[in-house]
Amino acid sequence: MELRQIKYFIEVAKREHVTEAADALHVAQSAVSRQIFNLEEELGVDLFIREGRTVRLTRIGKVFLEHMEKAMNVIDDARQEVIEYTDPKKGTIHIGFAASLASYILPTAIFYFRKQYPDVKFVLNQGTHSELLDWVKKGEINIALLGPLPQDQDKVKSTVLFTEDIVALLPSNHSLANRSSLKLIELRDESFVMFPKGFILHDVIMEGCLQRGFQPKISFEGKDLDAIKGLVSAGLGVTLIPEVTLVDCLPRATVKVPITEPSLKRSVGAIIPAERELLPTEKLFYQFIKDFFMRLEVYQN
Repeated sequence: MELRQIKYFIEVAKREHVTEAADALHVAQSAVSRQIFNLEEELGVDLFIREGRTVRLTRIGKVFLEHMEKAMNVIDDARQEVIEYTDPKKGTIHIGFAASLASYILPTAIFYFRKQYPDVKFVLNQGTHSELLDWVKKGEINIALLGPLPQDQDKVKSTVLFTEDIVALLPSNHSLANRSSLKLIELRDESFVMFPKGFILHDVIMEGCLQRGFQPKISFEGKDLDAIKGLVSAGLGVTLIPEVTLVDCLPRATVKVPITEPSLKRSVGAIIPAERELLPTEKLFYQFIKDFFMRLEVYQN
């Protein structure tokens, strides 16, 4: 089994088309077909079902793909580690992040890190809470920033970077807009703008409201944080939102109001693999963000 065969196999499996895979690999279609045939001959099984010009994985092909993707991640990590050991200060960091950390937390951490290590490069991957967990477990990335931190995950290690409040974002003409604080129950009759099911902030809001004896009336759902803020700004509902997402500025025609009963908070932190070592440059960044947010919390307190 050759590394080239594995690369060709993964590309064909991903595209389900030999010609398209060959174009992406910049090789002849016949070369791809031959290597796939040789691989199947060596393994003694059919990895693909041929359907005209397209192909799809057999059941055993899907199993083989899962293992080969993990193997290629290990090989890529090994190659990158060899490069970085010559100079960890010039490596590349693949990092995942949640949407709520995109506008302030992640850019701020990277900005100050690159003041110390200006030659380090970053590849950024935004994902949902479950996607970030899955990527770290599978080895597609080794560091992810998210909130709240997952509990009881055996394949990842979690580090809390800071804890923040969940606040209410209201239209500025709302009857509660002039309040210095409010109780969550006071929003029971409001129309909510929220992330859809599958997003962790949806679950946080739902849980908080249900604990106070009501289910929020959802008027709009959206996967984009700025769109949610915009709908509130347009007076189409209220939302509960991590305070850090409002650090730079409030959307026009909105106000943020702290919630005192209950006090809604979330932990924000980093997850890394429990069973794999970080690459040298990743270790630099991981230690940096732990120290950076510890100093920031001390300063704020």
